[in-house]
Amino acid sequence: MTYRFEAGRIYRMPTHFGPAPGPRQMPDGIATDPMRSPHRLSVAASFLTEAALLEQHLPQGFALAGEAVVTVEFHYMTGIDWLAGRGYTMVHVGWPATFTGTKDRATGRFLAVVWENLADPIITGRDEIGHPKLYAEVPPLRAWNGRQSCLAGWMGFRFLELEVSDLSDTPSPAKAPSDGTLMLKYLPRTGTWGEAELQQVTLTPAGDPHNTIECHQVGVGSVRFHRAAWGDLPTMHHVVNALAALPILEPRGGSVTRSRGGKTYRDQRVLV
Repeated sequence: MTYRFEAGRIYRMPTHFGPAPGPRQMPDGIATDPMRSPHRLSVAASFLTEAALLEQHLPQGFALAGEAVVTVEFHYMTGIDWLAGRGYTMVHVGWPATFTGTKDRATGRFLAVVWENLADPIITGRDEIGHPKLYAEVPPLRAWNGRQSCLAGWMGFRFLELEVSDLSDTPSPAKAPSDGTLMLKYLPRTGTWGEAELQQVTLTPAGDPHNTIECHQVGVGSVRFHRAAWGDLPTMHHVVNALAALPILEPRGGSVTRSRGGKTYRDQRVLV
């Protein structure tokens, strides 16, 4: 007897073994505490660039919102409940944008690319909620002589460096009005290359009542993307080189934040 899909349950390939556990579907009997998991150390730096260049990387229906400020964030996470206490690191690159659809309109952070150093969150995040995730090697944060240094690479090629220094304690800043984080979910149509099986704008609504900021510091931040030849990054040199081509017109500072708890993007919306 063949199997049937259960309504309301999340499946991922291979589907033949039943519903798949993950951040949005924990096994029965496993307790979670979104107020405590995960523990997160976030290091970020921003810079002003040319608006016309950023707009070239916005999908149809999007427009730059406000200044052309790119923010790069390293999130070092530990004690993740859906990974049974393990951790991983993610790197976000984004800038402010507005999406105007046939029915919906939203303004927030456009998440252009995410790098992570573990396959499980990459697969679940791409398939289930449309996060634009790629793989990268991300070594542990190096804190030395008042500097927080972050690196990302692939098979020995270092393509991203971020550093924050001259840190001082400060209260958590008031967040600018935002509807949330905007992304484009895209799946190619098998056998009909150049056409989409699925293309939709997804939104992670703003606000996270489960997240608690324990410490926030601001300082001087710097970001550098290293241009890559095809042989350096065969499947993503086009991504890195597009970011490396953005001129840094003005650094906009850096920050280090320690926090705990947070959402797992169960409230994702599709905008039309």
